[in-house]
Amino acid sequence: MRARRIITGIIVGASLAAAVGVGYALGSEPGSPGGPSAPPIALANADLGVAADCDDLLASYVERALELVGPYGWGGGAVDLGVMEGGDSAGASEDAGAPVNPRGGVSTSRTTSNESGTNVQEVGVDESDVVKVAGSLLLRLRDGELLAYDVAGAEPRLLSSTRIDDARGTSAWVGDPGGELVLVDGRAVVVGTSDDGLSSTVTTVDLADPTSPTVVDATTIRGRASAVRLHGDVVRVVLQNGLPELDFSFPDGAFGQLRARLRNRALVRETTLADWLPTVDGTPLVDCADVAIPDDDEIALGTTTVLAVDPADPTARTTTAVAIDSDLSYFSTDRFYLAAAGPQWGWIDCMDCRTTWPSSSGTTPLFAFALDGAETTYVASGEVEGTIADRWSMDAVGGSLRVAVGPSSETGNFNSVLTLREDGSELVADGRVDRLGVDEQIKSVRWFDDLAIVVTFRQTDPLYAIDLTDPAAPVLLGELKIPGFSEYLHPLGEHRLIGMGQDASPQGVTRGAQAALFDVTDLTDPRQLDVVRYAKNTQAGAGLDPRQFTWLPEQRVALTVVSEGWTGTTGWVSVLSLADGSMANRMVEVEHGSDVADVRLVPLASGRVVLVTGDDVSFFELAG
Repeated sequence: MRARRIITGIIVGASLAAAVGVGYALGSEPGSPGGPSAPPIALANADLGVAADCDDLLASYVERALELVGPYGWGGGAVDLGVMEGGDSAGASEDAGAPVNPRGGVSTSRTTSNESGTNVQEVGVDESDVVKVAGSLLLRLRDGELLAYDVAGAEPRLLSSTRIDDARGTSAWVGDPGGELVLVDGRAVVVGTSDDGLSSTVTTVDLADPTSPTVVDATTIRGRASAVRLHGDVVRVVLQNGLPELDFSFPDGAFGQLRARLRNRALVRETTLADWLPTVDGTPLVDCADVAIPDDDEIALGTTTVLAVDPADPTARTTTAVAIDSDLSYFSTDRFYLAAAGPQWGWIDCMDCRTTWPSSSGTTPLFAFALDGAETTYVASGEVEGTIADRWSMDAVGGSLRVAVGPSSETGNFNSVLTLREDGSELVADGRVDRLGVDEQIKSVRWFDDLAIVVTFRQTDPLYAIDLTDPAAPVLLGELKIPGFSEYLHPLGEHRLIGMGQDASPQGVTRGAQAALFDVTDLTDPRQLDVVRYAKNTQAGAGLDPRQFTWLPEQRVALTVVSEGWTGTTGWVSVLSLADGSMANRMVEVEHGSDVADVRLVPLASGRVVLVTGDDVSFFELAG
């Protein structure tokens, strides 16, 4: 889902002191008078702390905020019009057998699409989308309505339409940024964000009878939903609360700036925890003992909360929060990682765009949380030198966190792949590969059990294959330099990758969308087998939103959305048929205008594919 986000405000550097390894716990001592039997958040180092009580928690917010307020408010004011998380750059499964590699053991077979019909980053972790499928039932969100279809017959058949309103009886979203859903055991959990980006509504709909769905709960929370993930039957929503919107004064008169600054500081001192934490009907959603406070005052101020919801009992919720403002997060099957990047400002055209500003320290703090049932528990923290572009730049497998970073004031003018491991309560550096794309920008990253594929770009498109078999000693195996770049990489088996991105001239001037087929049989010598170049000024939808890419392994067909034009936009489905190392392309015009961003191609267990456009749900003919 694309939207425009405006963020203006003071730039706060992001840095973090090294973990000191001192053990202590959040909250009261276990067994202490009046204290809980066990601390709600267990900490084992000093990177995160906890306030003694709610008064101290509020004081910590106010103390940090006073450093940010001036005669014009928050450094000129802060407005955040955000949207649900949709896509970002990513990438990569086709023939049997392991790639040839002098070190052996490298595999590209970990990543596949989710059975809900959504192309996801991590196997076993479903992501919210505007369309979901379970058996013969297909659900889609459209203009604030949840539409249920039977897709078992000759044509999709509409079963019901359910209006999704917030707890106040009004639409959960007005215009951009829309809403998304996950589907759990016959219940849909819909998360919609208000058009001002300040509140989100979590709605649970029972579909035991899909011809007559029932809304069982609708909870409106003050906070912007930036990610929704499904682990088993637990729905996790990441909520962001930035700096409060206060009625700041502005300078006038001879001593205007001094008076305005004093008034504005007084407003900050008068804030309550309801101004800083996510709230439901004005009451904080998070207990004070569940809010961790970073020891570094330069980390962007706000609150990032992980809310866990049980769809079977929507009022049974657990929360864990950190007193920082960041939408840079990644979920594996058993970990949640939060990167404390500095706040951004300026125009941002879509969620998860690659527009990272280096922090003043040149380092990015990382916090790791263990996922166990509905619990989200802090376990370790550390930092990396460099900038992290988006969630696709992070990956965890086998106890190793792998991160692709761009340059910062603490690095050279190149990109790197780093590995970290949990050592007690610390995320410690394990291994690294440097000098990937000197003077270039990371455009896409795809991770596998023991392999990373990284694409950078300035004038040419270097594709790097990095062996991660030994996390402590990653090795650059090979690289391929070609014109253009891939914004999204998808595996077509263990020997093939397809990259969706932009064609470019030898001088680095982009010309239009392209699809490139790569052979990674020999990782020391990756090759481009074929390329399909689309018309001038076209865009590959998967570059912004990977959910606009679908791989059909049985048919050996890739389906992806390609669009052209900013006004008078036209969208096509590109049908890429693969055979003998080549791609045959067929273009099918399917949509126009802003609805192009919501086009989905959903594979069914029957082998058929559902095409979802702005107004229609139909079966898509794979053969021309």
